Amino acid sequence: MTDKLDVLLEQVHAELQKVDKVDADSLKLLQDLEQDVQSLLKKAEVETPSILERMQEAVEQFEVEHPTLTTLLSEVSTILSNAGI
Repeated sequence: MTDKLDVLLEQVHAELQKVDKVDADSLKLLQDLEQDVQSLLKKAEVETPSILERMQEAVEQFEVEHPTLTTLLSEVSTILSNAGI
């Protein structure tokens, strides 16, 4: 499962780099998500409840304009939740 999570996180990272033209609140959310993704990729300690909350918020906020990103975030959230994180 870790390999799949790593692949998904890399895909999320790539999609985050593609997002542009967002308001200040959305930009902050994207920056926080990017930090979360980088921390997870580095296997660093992270606050998992806040990561899952941010991912859910991003899914809700970007689902119309960025469907690929929201699909990836949903998959990552599911894997983290299933892993008990």
